[in-house]
Amino acid sequence: MLDIAHELARWTEEGREFAVATVVAVGGSAPRGPGAALAVDSEGTVIGSVSGGCVEGAVYELCVQALQDGESVLERFGYSDEDAFAVGLTCGGVIDVLVTPVGAQAPAREVFRSALSAAASGEPVALARVVRGPAELLGRALLVRSDGVYAGSYGSGSVELDRTVAAEARAMLDAGRTGTLDLAEDGTHCPGGLTLLVESNVPPPRMIVFGAIDFAEALVRAGKFLGYHVTVCDARPVFATRARFPEADDLVVDWPHRYLRRTATDGRTVLCVLTHDAKFDIPLLKQALRMPVAFVGAMGSRRTHADRDRKLREAGLREAELARLRSPIGLDLGARTPEETALSIAAEIVAARRGGTGVPLTGSATPIHRDGRQRDAAEAAEAA
Repeated sequence: MLDIAHELARWTEEGREFAVATVVAVGGSAPRGPGAALAVDSEGTVIGSVSGGCVEGAVYELCVQALQDGESVLERFGYSDEDAFAVGLTCGGVIDVLVTPVGAQAPAREVFRSALSAAASGEPVALARVVRGPAELLGRALLVRSDGVYAGSYGSGSVELDRTVAAEARAMLDAGRTGTLDLAEDGTHCPGGLTLLVESNVPPPRMIVFGAIDFAEALVRAGKFLGYHVTVCDARPVFATRARFPEADDLVVDWPHRYLRRTATDGRTVLCVLTHDAKFDIPLLKQALRMPVAFVGAMGSRRTHADRDRKLREAGLREAELARLRSPIGLDLGARTPEETALSIAAEIVAARRGGTGVPLTGSATPIHRDGRQRDAAEAAEAA
């Protein structure tokens, strides 16, 4: 629901009644993950998507029916070999979709209104909805803010459940994670009673590009395309100009290591070092490789990398820290131009983020879409 917050916030302010269908679970190969949403208002207007087209027609009908009945429904869509005309995912996966009516008298309408308004304004919030459990709880929601304050309730006598969900949702919000949570109806951590979908709305992750060179211009465009908030940093004011980087969110003229020391980063931040100049690279990488960021990559030839590796070792970095450096940055695409190189770098960032291998899908048995469990298993295997 929160992935279409801007449009839905406007609908609620206009007093529209609508039903929203949200992907709550994915199995196998599926086009979109948990949190993907499609909404239909009482006039038949549609926004969003849950499957990229495979089951949108059927989900539309479910939304229309939910608006008429005023009841939430959970529906599963998969692939059927037996019935060629059955509604399902052509990619072979399975998705569970919760359809919730948001009418004028809907129990959670005010919670939804607050959550959508906050998400549309960029505030970090989590929305925790019951997706499996007793019929009277299905679709009920709790809004949780980053300071732990929450609004809404799952009903009378649910104080402990509300508190537990608020605490768990806040932890997921801190991590920027959307996923499901299993609890008992009394709020204890016993699976089988309730399943809740926790949607986290957090600011876009950061990509910081160090080195205002021609390759950086192309990488800024690729970073924006992937949804990053992109900053370009260079100590040379003649290169770090708005004329050269019109699409960058921020332009910073400062020594890279000094800027990295004072700027905000988190576990989703991507750092791309394109300067390939030791006087910039070594102080910067010495610091970057000791920070809990998602990705650290550096441009340069293999000779440059070998020299950089030697100098970082002399600077005191340990093997585990050096192993985090992706250098030369990018996947082997045979890239030559700045645009091709940016695509190569972006591909490695996506592979690192999603647990991909980077090998061609043709002829391989690797999964096309990876869920969190597959990614965690891949990371555990790599660590071992």
